[in-house]
Amino acid sequence: MLREIIEIDEALCDGCGQCVPACYEGALQIIDQKARLISDLMCDGLGACLGHCPTGAMTVVKREASAYDERKVMENIIQGGPDVIKAHLEHMLEHQEFDYYQIALQVLAEQGIDVPSHKQVSDEASTTGCPGKKEQVLVRDKGEPNQVSSDGSAPTSALSHWPIQLHLINSANPVFVGADLLLAADCSAFAAADFHSSYLDGKKLLIACPKLDENQDAYVEKLNMLIRYGQLKSLTIVRMEVPCCGGLSKWVKNALAKLKQPLESVEITINKVGEVVATKAL
Repeated sequence: MLREIIEIDEALCDGCGQCVPACYEGALQIIDQKARLISDLMCDGLGACLGHCPTGAMTVVKREASAYDERKVMENIIQGGPDVIKAHLEHMLEHQEFDYYQIALQVLAEQGIDVPSHKQVSDEASTTGCPGKKEQVLVRDKGEPNQVSSDGSAPTSALSHWPIQLHLINSANPVFVGADLLLAADCSAFAAADFHSSYLDGKKLLIACPKLDENQDAYVEKLNMLIRYGQLKSLTIVRMEVPCCGGLSKWVKNALAKLKQPLESVEITINKVGEVVATKAL
């Protein structure tokens, strides 16, 4: 996949090794008197090592590389002890990599390791970077979703929170606790004219596209965390009839299989004009 990753200029590298302890992910080693990137899987491409290189030998470039693997990284992080775990968690939060942060917490929970006290994202920091990641609860005058008022004004939206894209949400957001969750294919709201009234009303929404979205392993981890700690009441999938949309159900099934706990789940399939063509329990 095409992504950002560290590149080392061997001609500039003097082998001082200052970058190695700065890379908590364990992606760097000194080999033959030169800093080496030993695994694409372990480099997050965020560049924490850059400021520790006195010769400017390290840069962040975009190239084809293996996808970063937070679970693989955590194997090394855990060996470093609580201080290294703390630094890694703060590193993820500082760069607003909430997907990887949630995976790291999941790994710690699976291994029975206490999460060390660490700095959380401040209100100021949470408003920087991509505005789409800023968490909001949406409040509006109560009205019937999708119903045009008598004066001809626009229909009422049933959307209750932001963000809604699965890649952007923080699964620890309390808005999801005890919720009836709706996981919808990106296209479904455009096909179903009654999407808000028939599917979204009273539910918390997440949207995703199994065909186009990247880092889908993180989606399974995120759904796992939502189900485990959010104590969801139910989960409804609204998908299109195209085969690739089956990925939504696959993510949910994989998340449930890891937890081995029941959750009322249903999959609704609609066609391109919004008609329901199938409904089944997962």
